[in-house]
Amino acid sequence: MSGDAVLVADVGNTRTKLAVVIDTGTSGRLPAVGSRQDFLSREFRADNLARWLAAAAPGPCMLLVAAVNEAAATRLEAAVAEISATGHRPVRQRRLGREHLPVAIRVEAPDRVGIDRLCAAAAAAAYAPGRPIVVVDCGTATTVDMVSPAGEFLGGAILPGPTLLARALAEGTSRLPEVAALDSAPPPAMPGRSTQAAIAAGIGWGMRGAVARLVAEARAGLDGDADVILTGGSAGVVRDALPGAVEVPDLVLAGISLAAARVRDKL
Repeated sequence: MSGDAVLVADVGNTRTKLAVVIDTGTSGRLPAVGSRQDFLSREFRADNLARWLAAAAPGPCMLLVAAVNEAAATRLEAAVAEISATGHRPVRQRRLGREHLPVAIRVEAPDRVGIDRLCAAAAAAAYAPGRPIVVVDCGTATTVDMVSPAGEFLGGAILPGPTLLARALAEGTSRLPEVAALDSAPPPAMPGRSTQAAIAAGIGWGMRGAVARLVAEARAGLDGDADVILTGGSAGVVRDALPGAVEVPDLVLAGISLAAARVRDKL
């Protein structure tokens, strides 16, 4: 297995992100990934997955799967197993668990923490070893998590992401339209002069204010001297509200990659 390619999959509630590990990284430098491909978690075409797999890793490979969406992860693993069997090429798979990550979990119920949050925390600790860190991950849900200087996951806060907030308004309120993703432009100026603009302003400015306040509270809990790392597909919504934050787009995938050495010899 030592020469096999290593693939990583972050199976989220909305999207599944796949990549190839091209550099395992060192202390202070995260693993690097390439050949990034996103699929919708609820539905993806097996032939598209097969084409990506053939291009990304044409030979024997190992796939590490970190999932918060169990149904989507099961579909992915079944599709990869079929591709491996029908294509007569070995693809070894392993579901990533908390025990595979180099991070201690200091919360009341460690087994209930999303694996994506732990992967992000492990990667953040590797990126800035010995530093207290606040990790802001903006996806379907937005999380603001705290990592101690010893690399321990301390917990944090979870709130709906911008798309989920827009969907909740669209589904729960009569005649309110769903708003497109807000991470490509600033929120509209107040007052919003249409229903759609008012929703966009409420979500955009509300998310910025909420995340900025949560980060301030988290930094205070870490004695006020913490680095801030920003990641996630909707990071653009809050980027301007977090001056000085370091943006690391593939933080969760890097965290999954950190586990490769721990599981490689067990496959």
